[in-house]
Amino acid sequence: MLSTHRRHPDHHFLKNLLRWITTVRSTDPNACPLLKFYTVTPPIKPWPQRLYPNRLVSMITRQQNLDLALQIFLYAGKYHPHFSHNYDTYLAIVQRLSRARAFQHVESLLSHLHDSRIKCGENLFIIVIRSYGLSGRPKWALKTFLRIHKYGVQRSVRSLNTLLNALVQNKRYDFVHLMFRNCKEKFGVVPNVFTCNILIKALCKNNDVEGALKVLDEMPAMGMVPNLVTYTTILGGFLWRGDISTAKRVFGEVLDRGWVPDATTYTVLMDGYCKLGRLDDAIKVMDDMEDNGVEPNEITYGVMIEAFCREKKSGEACNLLDDMLERKYLPSSALCCKVIDVLCEEGKVDDACELWKRLLHKNCMPDNAIVSTLIHWLCKKGKIWEARKLFDEFDRGSIPSLLTYNTLISGMCENGELSEAGRLWDDMVEKRCAPNAFTYNMLIKGFCNIGNAKEGIRILKEMLEKKCLPNRSTYSILIQGLYDSGKEGEVSKVISMAMLDGGVNSDSWDYFLTKVVHNLDDGTSALDNLLLENVT
Repeated sequence: MLSTHRRHPDHHFLKNLLRWITTVRSTDPNACPLLKFYTVTPPIKPWPQRLYPNRLVSMITRQQNLDLALQIFLYAGKYHPHFSHNYDTYLAIVQRLSRARAFQHVESLLSHLHDSRIKCGENLFIIVIRSYGLSGRPKWALKTFLRIHKYGVQRSVRSLNTLLNALVQNKRYDFVHLMFRNCKEKFGVVPNVFTCNILIKALCKNNDVEGALKVLDEMPAMGMVPNLVTYTTILGGFLWRGDISTAKRVFGEVLDRGWVPDATTYTVLMDGYCKLGRLDDAIKVMDDMEDNGVEPNEITYGVMIEAFCREKKSGEACNLLDDMLERKYLPSSALCCKVIDVLCEEGKVDDACELWKRLLHKNCMPDNAIVSTLIHWLCKKGKIWEARKLFDEFDRGSIPSLLTYNTLISGMCENGELSEAGRLWDDMVEKRCAPNAFTYNMLIKGFCNIGNAKEGIRILKEMLEKKCLPNRSTYSILIQGLYDSGKEGEVSKVISMAMLDGGVNSDSWDYFLTKVVHNLDDGTSALDNLLLENVT
């Protein structure tokens, strides 16, 4: 089935391809008129008196505002005397727009480029194909590849490989195989070893390792020599399946061929052991890796640090993180949060704070997720003023996110520091960081915890006025607080307020019916009012 060197025309190829591609609507990124960007006056001042394509490319590339970059491009072509666009100017603007996912403008420019008869190069289409793939639009990536020849450009293996990678990224493994089988006969493109490696990757990700092995066997007949990437990909396929014994045989074959496994090969093997819970074997592979003079990369460190975190081995995780920093690799925010979580779960909150200082010392950018994680644990351990100090230090150099504000406000409310929570609230509003339902809920809960549920009603009223929709938690916190403080009579007021302002979603409605009406002495009349107000 996977024979690639014998020519077997796929009679269903075009039919399958067209059926898939024609589901792309022409209005998806296509029909965006550029006329609204035309202007008689120059979009920037001073506008150069003499303009050449190279200068326009520089203007487009340096312009930070994307809309302004597009206006510069359009003005130059329409209004600047004796100026004509060339391939380089189109390449510059299409590259900017593609990276920004402004595909409507990209499609309009490609249409103009086609009409202009400008001699093009393949790089422009490779950029567009790659961007469509990264943005989750594999059909448009394929459509772009299929129309390259309409611009007088000969497709090459580079654009084919870019397309296949886009298809793999979007899990369209079936079309990877289909395109590979027909690339030479239907598109005049001769595949290379990289093409085969992409196909093998697609087959392995589709759990067809046997098919990948068949392609590996057929590569010599196609004049291709499998390389380390080929075997590493197949190794990963067996590990993903959980077949560690066959994976070890593949790794042994790599060594038998005289190849020196690189960091990626070792990391794939280590990751396989970690996923099977065999951490000791993964550690041994890492030791062998360093003994053979292969330095771990940031992915290697990430795999092992996550594995140590899963096993609650905070010391080993911290040691590897320090080693990673010493080698000038910057750990991801998510990885740092995992190490901090493990340290704090073991009661080592001070060690987690010291880790944060080391990260700053190593020029890791301050990060809301890491700060929020530390604040959460400091508040949980009752160290709310240390949490506030950390927040203030972060606030001096960065902009706290809603998550960071919510985490600290929640901690303050849980510890009864409602005045401080109020100050934080004022600070976030002043900085145009709008509170969400969680923020309101924490304040309501804080006041209910100190027996002041009536203040919670005032907060609910403000919430509704600000058009922030309460959720089931909002009402359950407030109504339970009213019951606990002996103010059952205020419950009907809460319900009426919610109904009047349209602040009841289906989940909250269900709560009212199952909890509130059942607990009210005048349950029947409350239900009647609830239904009547909901209808009106």
